[in-house]
Amino acid sequence: MTEPSHLVAIRESYDTVAADYTRLVKEPAELDPVSRAMLAAFAELAAPLGPVADLGCGPGKVTAHLAALGVPVFGVDVSPRMIELARTAYPELRFTVGSMTALDIADGELGGILAYYTTHHTPPQWLPTVFAEFHRTLAPGGRLMLAGHVGNGDHLRPTRAYGDHPVSYESHLLPPDRIAELLHRAGLVVTTRVVQEPDGGVKRQGGTFLAYKPE
Repeated sequence: MTEPSHLVAIRESYDTVAADYTRLVKEPAELDPVSRAMLAAFAELAAPLGPVADLGCGPGKVTAHLAALGVPVFGVDVSPRMIELARTAYPELRFTVGSMTALDIADGELGGILAYYTTHHTPPQWLPTVFAEFHRTLAPGGRLMLAGHVGNGDHLRPTRAYGDHPVSYESHLLPPDRIAELLHRAGLVVTTRVVQEPDGGVKRQGGTFLAYKPE
């Protein structure tokens, strides 16, 4: 089967920027209070339920943050270079190369999924596939936290990023209502939505969704 072109672009781009991305992106402890609170709330909800997958984990900073909060978490990312950096930085945690479109995870295996600023790179027509994978791999009662850039359907095509390296990924900034609708169609129940407006060094709206798979 031919791999979707957007996955190739994401992998190649993040392999290229990995070292500077790791250097430039904030530590979770440096995030704004709302973002830290949402991660803490997710950790409290998901920790008792079993293994949690941090999908699109990058260099593992948020994975390690959840682990410090008592979450039995492992990381998955499409970029082998990101996974290499994560394994080096956090050798006590498990990190694997993989894609959200076809997870190497059994049905109902997960107590939780974190998708933190990753799904906005997915073209909207592929989101039902991604969200169906979330539903498939979550156990009944399992928790999801999805956070990322949102907007009015903006389609961004940056050419350079993170230390001025060339990139070919794209970003799709969907309205929060559209994301919630797609999660609902995938069989997930959204319990919380938080939209943060641009402020200070943050250039775009951010949306965070907490959801669960019904029993």
